[in-house]
Amino acid sequence: MHYEFRMRRLVEFADTDTAGIMHFANYFRFMEAVEHAFVRSLGETVHQQDGYRMSGWPRVEVACRYFAPVRFQDTVEVQLLVERKTDKAITYQFNFHKVNSDGTIEGMPVIARGRVTALYATNHTPDGRMRAASMPEAFVRLIEVAPPELLSQEGS
Repeated sequence: MHYEFRMRRLVEFADTDTAGIMHFANYFRFMEAVEHAFVRSLGETVHQQDGYRMSGWPRVEVACRYFAPVRFQDTVEVQLLVERKTDKAITYQFNFHKVNSDGTIEGMPVIARGRVTALYATNHTPDGRMRAASMPEAFVRLIEVAPPELLSQEGS
């Protein structure tokens, strides 16, 4: 069972604003990249299509709270935690940490915290309309909710 995933990313020039600080919207791009890597690590995908039949994970709620800036050429480690799981939706918590020059993050505070709730949706008709559905059992069996002591209780 899996409830945590970590990935490091370099903040590139295109990720920043004119002051060299990572633009707020790019935190969401980083969160999505980590989510996709997590799902791939489980042997699954976030989008499937077979003819007209599709399934995916549209977002129903997203948030991010920023505590300190991330700058051009910083490396960040993004920790994904499964915060909540229902039969049709999953909520991830994302904790951003700046990586020290020696590769450690020990003692570093969270510099941003995000949250994404995604609903599993699929279509079973040629009209293409997506509807909420129960998550595939194979996916449900692979993941669990993170222990409460790992999850931040503050709102994002």
